[in-house]
Amino acid sequence: MTNYLHPFIHLVFIGLIALFPVVNPIGTAFMVNPYFSELTRKERIRVVKRIAFFAFCISALTLFTGHWILELFGLSVPVIQLAGGIMICKIGWEFLSSDKPAVTTATIPEKESNPMARLENKLFYPITFPMTTGAGTIAVLFTLSAHGEAKDLSQYLYNTGALLVSIIGICILIFIFYINADRLIKYLGSRNEIIVNRLMAFLIFCVGLQIAIGGITHLIKG
Repeated sequence: MTNYLHPFIHLVFIGLIALFPVVNPIGTAFMVNPYFSELTRKERIRVVKRIAFFAFCISALTLFTGHWILELFGLSVPVIQLAGGIMICKIGWEFLSSDKPAVTTATIPEKESNPMARLENKLFYPITFPMTTGAGTIAVLFTLSAHGEAKDLSQYLYNTGALLVSIIGICILIFIFYINADRLIKYLGSRNEIIVNRLMAFLIFCVGLQIAIGGITHLIKG
């Protein structure tokens, strides 16, 4: 039993260490927090549960079927990195350049003024993908799935199970930090909150640019 437990725990830690920097639940929590600014605590918990669930689904689907999906559409990991990087750059730029005055709820219909209704269509895109689990996460999961491959079916399931535990751990961290990001920002004060939001928007743009450049580099080398 010990002979199996040690490699299992080792692979779980490999998955957590590899996924944590690309998902970056702490930094991303600050990035997505403006989307939740008008929600109550209960609404925020409900929304974040769905985001964590979507993140798990994307990661698990990538782990199990990612290679087949890429082969089906004739795509490569560098292309996914390039496209995902461009999408993240676009989101970061929109946050950086958004200086529009707030629209009062009296000037829009009641359905439109409901923050949950406005947020509904943004939970998967762009909040879950590509901001929470994007091209970097997909690329890392491809690498981890290759690392966990084995000719023996039982060993493959064993390795995949360990990677799934890593994904679940990351999703738990996403839930914890997304729920509590507003509390940390409140300690910073309103002025510092604006500074943090702008800084995070700039970092979103930089992360997207880095992912896109990584994709271009791999395409040139390949």
